Amino acid sequence: MIISKDVKAFDGVNEALVGMGTDLNREIAENLGLNAEGFEAVTANDFFIAADCDSEEVFQKVIENVDEMLNKKAEKSKAEYVPPTLEGALKVEKDLNMAVISVPGRYAADVARDCLEHDINVMLFSDNVTIEEEKELKEYAVSKELLVMGPDCGTAIINNVPLAFANVVKSGNIGLVCASGTGAQEVSSIIDQLGGGISQLLGTGGRDLRSEIGGLMMKQCLNALIEDAKTEIIVLVSKPPAAEIEKQIFEIASKTEKPVVVCFIGGNVEEIKKSGLYVAVSLEDAAHKAVQLAKEETVTDFTTFAMGQEKAEELAAEEVSKMAEGQKYVRGLYTGGTICDEAMKLLIDDLGSIRSNIPLKPEDRLEDARNSASVEHTFLDFGDDEFTVGRPHPMIDPSLRAERVAEEAKDPQTAVILVDCVIGYGSHEDPAKELSDAVRKAKETAAKEGRYLSVVATVCGTEGDPQSRTATSLQLANAGAIVLPSNAQATRFVQTILKKLQ
Repeated sequence: MIISKDVKAFDGVNEALVGMGTDLNREIAENLGLNAEGFEAVTANDFFIAADCDSEEVFQKVIENVDEMLNKKAEKSKAEYVPPTLEGALKVEKDLNMAVISVPGRYAADVARDCLEHDINVMLFSDNVTIEEEKELKEYAVSKELLVMGPDCGTAIINNVPLAFANVVKSGNIGLVCASGTGAQEVSSIIDQLGGGISQLLGTGGRDLRSEIGGLMMKQCLNALIEDAKTEIIVLVSKPPAAEIEKQIFEIASKTEKPVVVCFIGGNVEEIKKSGLYVAVSLEDAAHKAVQLAKEETVTDFTTFAMGQEKAEELAAEEVSKMAEGQKYVRGLYTGGTICDEAMKLLIDDLGSIRSNIPLKPEDRLEDARNSASVEHTFLDFGDDEFTVGRPHPMIDPSLRAERVAEEAKDPQTAVILVDCVIGYGSHEDPAKELSDAVRKAKETAAKEGRYLSVVATVCGTEGDPQSRTATSLQLANAGAIVLPSNAQATRFVQTILKKLQ
């Protein structure tokens, strides 16, 4: 998929797909209009290059470049010993105790089981694992006091080692258990910005707190942090669990002397309070409360702006003053599913209805979100399966989201575009570049039609990340975006704009 993206960037190439002739790739090629005459002969054992080029000469250059890229990968593989099996890896390093698994979903459960049988903890990055397989794996792991983080677990930090999509954060005494990847990144990054540090960040996978799974890994990880000498403060992050699972988790959490902050986005606040735990009203607030506890400060809600409420009101009024009549809707375009969900939950009471591919209400589902135009207030999670079939995750390849930013500017009713930019390990080397270009294009499109488009952005990451939080924020600001310190603040700022438009 990465080679396909690189090829598509060549001059004279309009669309491209490189891969094996699997059923999925053949379907994608057909959808992209790349199934030229003779393509029906391609089989699952064949490697193919399909490209829509301006000339035959360009296509020949594509073939040469793909061959060069593949040879570079082969040379790199020869320079490093990569054991083809788990048994081979254990011969090289007998004390292995953690495996990160990223294989097609139909094979993932067997690979994970093999690791558990060798007393190896598992981070299961793969998705498309059945819920029955997940439950079986987690029950087995619990019986052996091991972890199965996942499936579809994208973020973890174990003893200061970032795994998959994670950020460079300071070491400290705050431990996290998270059933969401970008939620984990948002909280841990803000903790780092506030001067706190992370002891452990454990993922569970998004389905763990369903009744079918029983919160097996949330409870296992919570108990692990309770026993962990490095961890003095605990933070739990998830969408609201099943009621019976929530009760079990609160029962465990209430018995430890370590303070526990709970951010169950949109969850039952009163039940959290009854259990003697700290309630977080947003991901940012969870980070603030954790750091306050770590510094032995008074614990308070953080529901305002770092710039101050008065300045935020003035800036919002200035943005509204430039808009034309009829501009009234927000379009949220996110690469992070959890922070997209958080934004919608912070806005839903005011807006009443938000159309989405991950809707808060069934009746608000936007069908065929990838190809459909936005309807009124619309929020899209570009990391959802609908957008990632045959494509890398948008944190790796942000081009599809960038295209949508430019597209939304053509709607005369669009007032605000709200976006995230997630940096760190695993993410695109410079995600702000494509987003900034799209922001400039979007604002230019609106200006040509006599409108003003407000773009509000937030950067999820730290100064220590390869892309740098400050450098990323500066790129977006230079493109004309208003960059806020957190997703919660960015959402509140959009809320302020929308109220002034009424």
